[in-house]
Amino acid sequence: MTALTIRLPNSVHESIKLLARKDGISVNQFIASAAAEKMASFQTLDFLRREAALGKREDFEKFLKLVPDAPAQEGDELSSDADAVVRTRVKKA
Repeated sequence: MTALTIRLPNSVHESIKLLARKDGISVNQFIASAAAEKMASFQTLDFLRREAALGKREDFEKFLKLVPDAPAQEGDELSSDADAVVRTRVKKA
């Protein structure tokens, strides 16, 4: 394990201490966990960007055509605002 010295504003340090205490963990554990979560989010974003770059619009459209044209199930309907956004995006494509 590596030791690391970091400088934090007092307010951030106090918030971390409170949150760590509330979660029943040490400040070190809290910061290590927060750093790991941030690292995972960057790695996930990098992975998704690499995968997206490999995709082809024609393949997407081919599979999209296989989806049946059916009304949304109860509870899955779009709100009128969301429906307008979807219609606008479809027109642009």
